[in-house]
Amino acid sequence: MSHAVTFYGVISDERFAKLKSLKLLVCDVDGVFSDGRIYLGNGGEELKAFHTRDGYGIKALINSGVEVAVITGRSSEIVYNRMTALNVKHIIQGQENKAEAMAALCARLGLNPDQVAAIGDDMPDLGMFQYADTKIAVKDAHPAVTREANWITTKPGGFGAVREVCDIVMQALGTLDTIHGASV
Repeated sequence: MSHAVTFYGVISDERFAKLKSLKLLVCDVDGVFSDGRIYLGNGGEELKAFHTRDGYGIKALINSGVEVAVITGRSSEIVYNRMTALNVKHIIQGQENKAEAMAALCARLGLNPDQVAAIGDDMPDLGMFQYADTKIAVKDAHPAVTREANWITTKPGGFGAVREVCDIVMQALGTLDTIHGASV
C-alpha cells in the first residue's frame, strides 16, 4: 500500500484521496480542541485553554471551502465565543446524543458520510462516527475511540490535533500552500 507524505508523517493514499471530497469537519470540543480539563474557579467560573494553532487551522480550512461544526455535550459561553471568533457556523452544544445531532446536521446540509469527517476523543463521540466516512481519534483518545477510528492523529487533544487534521485536509485539497490571512 502506498502512502501520502505529510508534515505529520504518512497517511494512506486511499484516505488521502477521500479527503479531496471533504465538505464538513465535525469536532468534539473537550479533549479535542482542549486537553479535556475544565478549570473551575471559586466563584463558579469555568476556564478552558484553546491552542492558537488549532484556531489558525480551522480558519484556514474554512477559507479552503470546508465547513466546520462542533458538537459537544456541554454548554459553555466560552465555546460559543471561541468558535464564533473562528467563523464556525455550526455550534451545537448541550447535545448528549451526538449521533442524533450529527444526523440532523448532515441532513440539513445534504451531505453523505463520504463528504464528512469527525474527530473525537471519548465514548460519546462514537455517535458522530456513524455519519462520517473519515473517523478521527486524537492521539490520547479513549481506546474504544481509537479502535473505531480510521485515522489517529500524532498530536493529543488540545495540543495541535485539530491543526494536524486541518493541514492534512488542506494538503489533500491542494490549498495548504496558498491559504493566507487566517489570523487568530
